[in-house]
Amino acid sequence: MLVAIVKEARADETRVALTPDAVKALTAKGVNVSVETGAGVHSGASDQDYQAAGATISTNRGELLATADVLPVVNVPPTQDQEKLKNGAVVIGFLRPLDEPSALDVAVARGATLFSMELVPRITRAQSMDALSSMATVAGYKAVIMAADHLPKLFPLLMTAAGTIPPARVLVLGAGVAGLQAIATARRLGAVVEAYDVRAAAGEQVKSLGAKFIEVDLGGLQTEDKGGYAKELSPEALELGRQAIAKAAKSADVVITTAQVPGRRAPLMIAKAAVEDMRPGSIIFDLAAPAGSNCELTKPGETIVHNGVTIFGPANIVAKMPVHASMLYSRNVNNLLQLIVKKGEVVVDRADEIIAGSCVAHGGQLVNERVAAARKAQA
Repeated sequence: MLVAIVKEARADETRVALTPDAVKALTAKGVNVSVETGAGVHSGASDQDYQAAGATISTNRGELLATADVLPVVNVPPTQDQEKLKNGAVVIGFLRPLDEPSALDVAVARGATLFSMELVPRITRAQSMDALSSMATVAGYKAVIMAADHLPKLFPLLMTAAGTIPPARVLVLGAGVAGLQAIATARRLGAVVEAYDVRAAAGEQVKSLGAKFIEVDLGGLQTEDKGGYAKELSPEALELGRQAIAKAAKSADVVITTAQVPGRRAPLMIAKAAVEDMRPGSIIFDLAAPAGSNCELTKPGETIVHNGVTIFGPANIVAKMPVHASMLYSRNVNNLLQLIVKKGEVVVDRADEIIAGSCVAHGGQLVNERVAAARKAQA
């Protein structure tokens, strides 16, 4: 059996699907691993590192795609790569099956078995495979570091001979993994932090990190699904939240937005009017930009200034920290591989809850009901 690792085709991607540590674990079990030359260079892994881990290095991308039994990736392989896949190959990665199911059509037609890291169920046994949480941790941290770098103020309270410098005020929207990491990082830098989440249960986590939780009475509305993710809310409930956010944003130096709903457009949380009420020099860091944005003025992949407020819409912020992002992602993927690879062979046991939940396609058909519905709607 051959596991192949290729360079990511996306221009702004610096991560690699499997690091040398993961490769070493696979080759120790008798799995053959081949790596496209330079695949890990941005994440700190040289060709020599992969060779030392037991992999072979190849300069022939087409051959790797055509012979791979398992192809771990970070992003959806482009159509030209899918066309070269071996019939029945296994592809594992962030495949965006609910957002862009048609982008997988060629791979499905070739009989590929597709596993989406976004769909790994949130159960205790699958925690070590939860790549969404891993990448959200990196994103929440990096957003605060970048905001602190661009803010024309210091983050911590300072008592100086020239007088007292008040701490920066940070508002975090969404208290999932990215939001909680943003809160923790901003607090470590000395900022005063407030946070908002539609899930009232998130309040205890926010407070445990030393931040103030903004509570909004949504009349007992169910705001969390069985997987622990925020549910899509009614327009009325969203408007109540936006009003509270607009009030808090007026005094914030930095606003970091992280609110997303799986398979849906990110909810609008900061309207244009709220941005125009913010102080000049303040910053909005919209981590939901790739999913449609939480701020009305965000332009995905761009940084703009509106009325003195700088709005960042990073398209792939985790790629700015490729070493640790790759390390975490590689471990997630490798742990999923342990369920699929048995005694050197690929075994797709769809009776397993994790495999069933994350498997998008098998045998030339979409086997995930949500993905199939999304593809039908897109047709």
